[in-house]
Amino acid sequence: MNCNKYKKMYHPVPLEGREWPDKTIEHAPIWCSVDLRDGNQALYSPMTIDEKLEFFQFLVDLGFKEIEVGFPAASHTEYDFVRRLIDENRIPDDVTIQVLTQAREHIIKKTIDSLRGVKNAIVHLYNSTSTLQREIVFRKNKEEIKQLAVDGAKLVTSLVDAELDGNIRYEYSPESFTCTEMDYAAEITNAVLDILKPSPDRKVIVNLPSTIEVATANVYADQIEYMCRHINNRENVIISLHAHNDRGTGVGSTELALLAGADRVEGTLLGNGERTGNTDIITVALNMYCQGIDPGLNLEHIDDVVAAYEKYNKIPVNPRHPYAGEMAYVAFSGSHQDAIKKSIDASRDKKVWENPYLTIDPSDIGRKYEPILINSQSGKGGVSYILESKYGYILPKPMLVEFSAVINDISDEKQTVLTNHEIHVAFKDRYVNIEKPIKLRFYRSGHDEEGSVISATIEYKGRIRTIEGAGNGPLDALCKGLRKALDIPLEICEYTEHAKTRSSESLAVSYIAVKGGGEELYWGVGVDANINTSSIYALISAVDRMLA
Repeated sequence: MNCNKYKKMYHPVPLEGREWPDKTIEHAPIWCSVDLRDGNQALYSPMTIDEKLEFFQFLVDLGFKEIEVGFPAASHTEYDFVRRLIDENRIPDDVTIQVLTQAREHIIKKTIDSLRGVKNAIVHLYNSTSTLQREIVFRKNKEEIKQLAVDGAKLVTSLVDAELDGNIRYEYSPESFTCTEMDYAAEITNAVLDILKPSPDRKVIVNLPSTIEVATANVYADQIEYMCRHINNRENVIISLHAHNDRGTGVGSTELALLAGADRVEGTLLGNGERTGNTDIITVALNMYCQGIDPGLNLEHIDDVVAAYEKYNKIPVNPRHPYAGEMAYVAFSGSHQDAIKKSIDASRDKKVWENPYLTIDPSDIGRKYEPILINSQSGKGGVSYILESKYGYILPKPMLVEFSAVINDISDEKQTVLTNHEIHVAFKDRYVNIEKPIKLRFYRSGHDEEGSVISATIEYKGRIRTIEGAGNGPLDALCKGLRKALDIPLEICEYTEHAKTRSSESLAVSYIAVKGGGEELYWGVGVDANINTSSIYALISAVDRMLA
């Protein structure tokens, strides 16, 4: 790999005393969805008009007030879609549609024609300004490129004034901005602003796109701060961002650029877009939400966003997407599972979300934390969560340590994850109501002057026999009876019990650990409607495991 063939594509940013590193994001920007334009043009199979109409309504329902709906001069589909939005009165009064046009005469005329009868619209004019675009693609010098932009702006304003009656606003983009000399980017933008004439009641949007990411995110922030300082009539200009993701830092670039003074963000749901994608608006918005900032979008049901994205784009969502991925709230690591579970338990009565591994409360976006899959890297926290939340077992800690090691061994052997059902089956097969080599057929307990007495009928090694014992309770009595009948130094070391659910018809669960003369503990679990019977089953299960 010859790295010497590459050089920096961006120009040095002459910015002294940069201020953005000391700032924080305090409020949400203006959002503009470009799913129906940038997103749609990046699809193997672009959306039909009916699909675009459905997707437009979904974006409206999410709360977007500005939506770029297409490039009307690009195709009949794009033009007809804009017309249907207007003719069928599908645009709410508080929503502004945005249309894209190059600074070329016939394209501008077709674009303005598509907007006849619209109430609120943004005409988004652009032309490429970068060094490579000027020299290789257009073969024009700086003055010629600037004149192209100025002429386009003059034609747009004259046609809007002559042909449209609605509330029409303007947007200008020096395309390939990140690869343009900063002084020239400011020069051409100010020349266009002189034509568009921004005012307090008709602000102009200046979109500064990272058409291709060519530097670290801090460089984009420097470029934005430079432009904020050098654009004329800044108080009447809305600085907009449109970051692509060629370096995988589209979200980071957008966030730093907001610190640098930007007011508006163009992006797509979950980042679909040309090449490696656009800024993911969902991630940027929920990043703000996690910092206590209302993003102004309706994201309470993230699964609806995923469904719409996959339906209209026909692209699956990465399971590790920060917020929307199906595995975003699944932890395999044992230490992660343990910390997440403890933090969730501790935060139930708090008003503030605090968790060492989950930046957002999954329930806020219609999800829940659920370590539904366990692998060989998982620990007792995940196993405990599944057994308790799914099946009602609250294992004593020493037993949980033992069973978690068993699960890790099973997962290692299978070389895959284990489902909840597999974990439950492994637990029951190993511990619950075990019937070999001893099977309890019948027991009767009572009291005499010395305490509790028990008589139990068991099947052992193919024989039916009766054992009897006396002690300070039924368990102690049965333990002594088994000790004598089996001739082993049996000892109960630990015992706990609980109801399996909170209902009045709940089963009782008992956990018992026994020793047989050595130091090793053998655990057994009993489950029955009767608490005494569940404890008897637990003792038999523990003894069976010891004998086996």
